[in-house]
Amino acid sequence: MTAHQHHISTPVDPVKLDRLAEVAVKVGLQLQEGQDLLVTAPTVALPLVRRIAEHAYKAGAGLVTPIFSDEAVTLSRYRFGHDGSFDRAASWLYDGMSKAFAANTARLAIVGDDPMLLSSEDPVKVARASKANSIAYKPALERIVTFDVNWNIIAYPSPSWARRVFPDDQEDVAVARLADAIFAASRVDNDDAVAAWKKHNVTLRNRTDWLNGQRFSALQYSGPGTDLTIGLADGHEWEGGASTAKNGITCNANIPTEEVFTTPHARRVEGHVVSSKPLSYQGSLIDNIAVKFEGGRIVEAKASKGEEVLNKVLDTDEGARRLGEVALVPHSSPISKSGLLFFNTLFDENAACHIALGQCYSKCFVNGTRLTPEQIAAQGGNKSLIHIDWMIGSDQIDIDGIHADGRRVPVFRKGEWA
Repeated sequence: MTAHQHHISTPVDPVKLDRLAEVAVKVGLQLQEGQDLLVTAPTVALPLVRRIAEHAYKAGAGLVTPIFSDEAVTLSRYRFGHDGSFDRAASWLYDGMSKAFAANTARLAIVGDDPMLLSSEDPVKVARASKANSIAYKPALERIVTFDVNWNIIAYPSPSWARRVFPDDQEDVAVARLADAIFAASRVDNDDAVAAWKKHNVTLRNRTDWLNGQRFSALQYSGPGTDLTIGLADGHEWEGGASTAKNGITCNANIPTEEVFTTPHARRVEGHVVSSKPLSYQGSLIDNIAVKFEGGRIVEAKASKGEEVLNKVLDTDEGARRLGEVALVPHSSPISKSGLLFFNTLFDENAACHIALGQCYSKCFVNGTRLTPEQIAAQGGNKSLIHIDWMIGSDQIDIDGIHADGRRVPVFRKGEWA
């Protein structure tokens, strides 16, 4: 082993890394015998990908196919790529992924790249490349958002990401700290992580059962800088933790997860709201977001930092100014307690109640798997190329559920379940 290899491999606990791989396969995906698996990951996450392949094949996987991205390769595009290339994306690759999902291939994404990788690049090029990618990815993404197959996202503590989260630490210390934070949030610091997830899923299920029993027509948020009423889509259904894909497999799409979520009504959102944490979006930090909704649409948007980027995002398409998701997360969640800003939505969205601009999830409707896109739209579901979560919850936010007859029921008080 070279000194360099030793340096990279030491900070990450191999036992917990193996446990994370096992949880991804057994809980995140519940991979079935004979089922193929498509894995996307940064090159730095190779140690985790190898463990996932091992657990997947032990579980009876058909074929495990990894597709890698690399930070240096990505940056070389922005440094040396010709201008026209920023309006293009590898649609052939996404078409292939869409075909794979149509053939019941499971999907696993490992995140770990530096979340601010593109912060020094031309924001116009970043926006163009992002839009081209969104359009090309659409056929594959649709099979994910309509939950055709079992899918899962987990994280790997890369050095570049660790340096963002812990800028004052030496690299190996930063990686060790980020690894510990990922493992704790993903519940693999338990000896029996699979059992820990079973217990956690029961808690989340109890919350969704209560909310689905209430059948609120709207949620009303109040707190500093916030007076917001979010109408809920007709026939909405709350989801959280484990849920069943159209292929009949029950999986946990996000590891970690602390949220219960549903579909808001795209045309029934009124009032104003401020963000409670910064949003890290494609290399830009957007902070102190303040927006005003009228008739479900954002009519005013400000930010103390990254306002230009925010407005570009809102102009992506007609649905980008409307909501596609509303999620409830207690302020006392483990990720919130860690006090860390991960610069990554997978973690940061689980620190606070949040809303998402853009595309809705069809599974958050009663019988959602059987509804056509037209029916989903008629019931208030939003359609967009984007889906971007940002945090609006804190220990000062109260949320009331409002029934169709105007009755109010406390849902959250001071950031906790009422």
